[in-house]
Amino acid sequence: MGQQRELIRKKFWINDMEAIMGIVLVLIVIGTINVFSASFVLSETQYHNPYYFLIRQISNLVGGLIFFLIGLRVNYHKWRDYALVLVILTIISLILVLLIGPSINGSRRWLSFGFMQVQPSEGAKLVAIMMSAAYLGACIDKGRQVTGNLAQLLVFVSLVVLIEKQPDAGTMCIVIGIPFLMYIIAGLKRKYVERLFAAAAIGVILVCLLQPYRMERLKVWFDPWQDTQNFGYQTVQSMSAIGSGGLWGMGLGKGISKYAYLPEAHTDFAFAIFCQENGFLGVIFMFMLFVAFSLYSARIASRAPDGFGQMLASGIIMLIVGQGFVNLAMVVGVVPVIGVPLPFISYGGTSLIVNMTAVGILINVGKHAKKSEDDHADKETEKVREQKRHLRLVKR
Repeated sequence: MGQQRELIRKKFWINDMEAIMGIVLVLIVIGTINVFSASFVLSETQYHNPYYFLIRQISNLVGGLIFFLIGLRVNYHKWRDYALVLVILTIISLILVLLIGPSINGSRRWLSFGFMQVQPSEGAKLVAIMMSAAYLGACIDKGRQVTGNLAQLLVFVSLVVLIEKQPDAGTMCIVIGIPFLMYIIAGLKRKYVERLFAAAAIGVILVCLLQPYRMERLKVWFDPWQDTQNFGYQTVQSMSAIGSGGLWGMGLGKGISKYAYLPEAHTDFAFAIFCQENGFLGVIFMFMLFVAFSLYSARIASRAPDGFGQMLASGIIMLIVGQGFVNLAMVVGVVPVIGVPLPFISYGGTSLIVNMTAVGILINVGKHAKKSEDDHADKETEKVREQKRHLRLVKR
């Protein structure tokens, strides 16, 4: 018993759930500081209050904490029961966005409730994961071969069409992309995978043709310096900000790109400001946090007591880590600008709340996995004790 306690003391984390909570807490602290540093110039010039976005970000964190606790406390199996209701509510909210949502910069993505704005498409990411996990988990538990599910396909098409109408290509790709990867992980037949890849390729072409500016973004993606004052401007300014950070960075609050050089400096391109102010070493630290998050989360997914838990945890990993690496790739110019935020680092209301909810659900899966393992260990211990008792009786 003493050796076990000593071993626990030597471990940095007691279990995977505690590790994830610690990592997310560090990311949130970094993100809150970075949001303030990246936004105080814009806050002062537009709202005459340098703390405008910081106050809103803290308010979002409070809301995120509430939903995190809900995800943490509610048995994750309940989300399978509520999946259909959540899908219907999501579709209704996306329709309402197009009908009554305010138009901001030519897009309709929010529902305004006076004191706050909600972006239903962010919630659609998590709902799509829950819906996919419900079907795939049942296939895994019953030993059935995963095939195409027509009902889910129709729901995904509905979500994609409604989100494309906003328009929001980045969110659309996530809503359809993560379930697609979940199906592959669950063992979707090769012929269906090939068909889905072909359909996805055709879909990407159609989406680019529907919005001409997307074709322009694709053109400058290969060489953003050919159009530095228009479609390539964000990428060039982002790469300049990252390069100017060097090894140690310019120092917290001392980055210059937020002074009207880099658009969306506190949202989609918050990572560029982080690089400029914290340098290469800061980037490595953040990168390792996301890697650690993915490893601990993968352990939870692998130990989940049922197929639904495995697939739900896998989808959440892709939601957090996948968005993170897509954002990093976008900011450094590896992929086109598609408007994907960096989880816990970029400024955002609904996205932050959804991510914190997802982490709460992930930890809940981990708690049930640990309980299942403990119950199994107790049964094995009791079995050994019974065998020892039987041997003693035989000897007598």
